[in-house]
Amino acid sequence: MAKDTRIDRLFSNLGLMTRNQCKKAVKGGGIAVNGEVCRSEAEKVDPDADKVTWDGRPVDTRRFVYYMLNKPAGVITAARDPKSPTVMDYIFDLRTDLFAVGRLDKDTTGLLLITNDGQLGHRLLSPRYHVAKTYEAGISGVLTENDIAALEAGVDIGDDSPTLPAKVRPLNAGGPQSSCDDASGAAQKVLLTITEGRYHQVKRMFEAVGKPVLTLHRSSFGPLELDPALNPGEYREITEDELKQLKKCAQ
Repeated sequence: MAKDTRIDRLFSNLGLMTRNQCKKAVKGGGIAVNGEVCRSEAEKVDPDADKVTWDGRPVDTRRFVYYMLNKPAGVITAARDPKSPTVMDYIFDLRTDLFAVGRLDKDTTGLLLITNDGQLGHRLLSPRYHVAKTYEAGISGVLTENDIAALEAGVDIGDDSPTLPAKVRPLNAGGPQSSCDDASGAAQKVLLTITEGRYHQVKRMFEAVGKPVLTLHRSSFGPLELDPALNPGEYREITEDELKQLKKCAQ
């Protein structure tokens, strides 16, 4: 068992108290490790194995946590914002090191992974691993066969290079219109899967084929599928199996 974290640092990292406050709590006998009263704020514990209590209440000391959030519209992907609610306002965890893996625009809804595992978060976002992300887009107009071919081959969105090939699946019953059909004024829902994470990429891709995005919802991130039981603003911990799949896709 690797006892590598000081008690005062543990409580500070979790956002439960300052290191000075922890010192006072230890002095008062309020903190115990594996049933034994802690005698020094410098005592070291293994956050993933030891059982820590504070005034008799168990403390969640796990080193890493992983949450799936169904992000609502109108919410900023940030730790805090002076004017708008943020995704962290929905996570009832006192840890101060949580972050969102990637960003969803303020008006975009759907699956967002929240964690404090910086290494995994970095790998999931790294261009090296090409982790897939699927979005359901409501667009203005109807994709033509040429539009779909362009999106699937890669389109110029004003960056140094075209986008990587994507997967496109129209969700309307009739499928895509032929290139000569007039799709002006029509609307369509489309599933788009990409393996990059460029700034406003999905919106820019549809703009490139003349079909502006009206609504955008992320339904999957790598192997994670948004839990249909989660209403907007709700979250849950991901399962051990889901975590294993996430780690596997970024190896």
